[in-house]
Amino acid sequence: MSRLRIVHTTGFRYAGEVAASYNEARMLPQTSGPQLVLEAHLDIQPQASVLTYQDYWGTRVSAFELLAPHDHLTLTATSLVEVQERPRPAVELGWEEIAALAGRQVSIMQQLEQTDRTRPDPEVVRLAREAAEGASPGVAAERICRVLGERIDYVPGATSVHSRAVDAWRTGAGVCQDIAHIAIGALRAVGIPARYVSGYLHPDVDAPVGVPVVGESHAWVEWFTGDWVGFDPTNHKPAGSSHVVVGRGRDYDDVSPLRGVYAGPFAAEQFVSVEITLMDSSARGGVAGR
Repeated sequence: MSRLRIVHTTGFRYAGEVAASYNEARMLPQTSGPQLVLEAHLDIQPQASVLTYQDYWGTRVSAFELLAPHDHLTLTATSLVEVQERPRPAVELGWEEIAALAGRQVSIMQQLEQTDRTRPDPEVVRLAREAAEGASPGVAAERICRVLGERIDYVPGATSVHSRAVDAWRTGAGVCQDIAHIAIGALRAVGIPARYVSGYLHPDVDAPVGVPVVGESHAWVEWFTGDWVGFDPTNHKPAGSSHVVVGRGRDYDDVSPLRGVYAGPFAAEQFVSVEITLMDSSARGGVAGR
């Protein structure tokens, strides 16, 4: 088990005062399965009234508007989360059983449908089918994620936040968002329901307790073979106690940390920083996410 404190700061600096802005943030984790949220708080500057709700995919959303002139917007999400290792499912369905279940359950069927972000290159489909040949769905899913994850170089700046799976594949480089989209498209192409997971990753398992490290927003995948199984294709390993889930959806567009519009003629520059601290899990303290 890991106890992690996450401080995620993001926002915009405007080249002049904008008249108003309307925003949605998906930056706070929720208690679910092996993940227990002890604290979760979002600070917004300039101050704004916030409407909090759970979206269709189960992600916690903070919606707010600023109706007075402002030249910056800063959000700081602070969370304290305990994460257990995620167990493998006790029962795994076969190919025909997954297809039959998808025909009955909308939530499963929706994660079989490709989006513009995840639609795979023909070469990706070929590689996925080769990896899945003769294997059970669970074994096939992990093979696919490993094979494709190893084919893409992790290169920040090689793609943009708007890039699609086919763009990153043809470039041969991308970031975790791109690698997750490629893996999801491949899994769906062979009939395995798969969804995009947005959250945080502690980058150093050997970091001393109480010492903050530079972290990052992260993305990985979950596939369904009787239960949802998390895998990090960027780092070629199962999602574990260093992965903190914030949101799930069909692709990045369903879970982007901050989106909105503003009224004004000025350009906006976005900034992001994430700091993650491994905490002493034997210490008491913290209240349920608020």
